[in-house]
Amino acid sequence: MNVNQKLNSCYDSVKSKIGDFVPKVALVLGSGLGEFADEIEVVKTVSYSDIDGFPQSTVEGHKGRFVFGKVGDVPVVIMQGRVHYYEGYSMHDTVLPIRLMKKLGSEILFLTNASGGISFGAGEFMLIIDQISSFVPSPLIGSNLDEFGVRFPDMSEIYDKALREKIKESAIKVGVPLQQGVYVQASGPNFESPAEIKMYKTLGADAVGMSTACEAIVANHAGMRICGISCVANLACGLSDNPLTHDEVMEAANACAPMFKKLIRSSIESFSGEL
Repeated sequence: MNVNQKLNSCYDSVKSKIGDFVPKVALVLGSGLGEFADEIEVVKTVSYSDIDGFPQSTVEGHKGRFVFGKVGDVPVVIMQGRVHYYEGYSMHDTVLPIRLMKKLGSEILFLTNASGGISFGAGEFMLIIDQISSFVPSPLIGSNLDEFGVRFPDMSEIYDKALREKIKESAIKVGVPLQQGVYVQASGPNFESPAEIKMYKTLGADAVGMSTACEAIVANHAGMRICGISCVANLACGLSDNPLTHDEVMEAANACAPMFKKLIRSSIESFSGEL
């Protein structure tokens, strides 16, 4: 089964479960940030395991299901747990959920993640203004999916400026301090070395993680408007004396969750005028 056939099969499976519901905003919840999906007006949930051929989340803190519902007046689909390249999936499978949410009707992709801070400390939020994806394979390698976009898509403004302004306004409104910076995706699952972090800093990265950038590329290719917030869960390797652990990431993300949820809710509600 090729990429397009698998996508169409997953689409048919999900569509049969959600009926005529059409999401307009797709939200991907990163490690430790999944609780937000339990607090919206839920219309339907679809477990990844109930979608034939769909990649499964295997990482702690990722429930592995789509949640369809409303945030205010905005119809949304939420990935309560994403799929990572380091889990052993092909890059095409890793980004299949993004293409699926686009095919279901989503116009805006809102990406979130837990990251290692290069310029910022643990517990801070970073609005993603640009990204570096050069350390993982492009998800557009292979036959182009013409129904989504052109063979050589422009990447001048991956993260939509107008949506970034909406998020900044929302952050002020709900009293959540918000930094801005560049996100770099590494393949994982190992954390980065101190020398790699120095290299990323030299390249202009402010936070590092193991997701997001590949998803943004596919969404941009498909004509979606993209925004993203990174929850800095720990200082990147070499910037503190403590060894890095996934437990530390989860603990920090959980501590940030109340402020994160306020910011995400306010931001999505503000997108209603953009749809």
